[in-house]
Amino acid sequence: MSSVDELKAEIKKLSAKATNMKMNLHDLSEELPINWTSILSIAQETHDAYAALEAARQKLKELETA
Repeated sequence: MSSVDELKAEIKKLSAKATNMKMNLHDLSEELPINWTSILSIAQETHDAYAALEAARQKLKELETA
């Protein structure tokens, strides 16, 4: 499997994780004020998931244009 294919598989996993974190954040917002203390940690995890996804997409773009 080429590095491009491996990266596409990784992007698929990262996308699923980011979507899951987005839903966790959404669910938390609907339950407020219950669990309000977890806002920062869930928001940070969501941010990190999308940052990793964006970085992987950028890396794929660079590989495909090289």
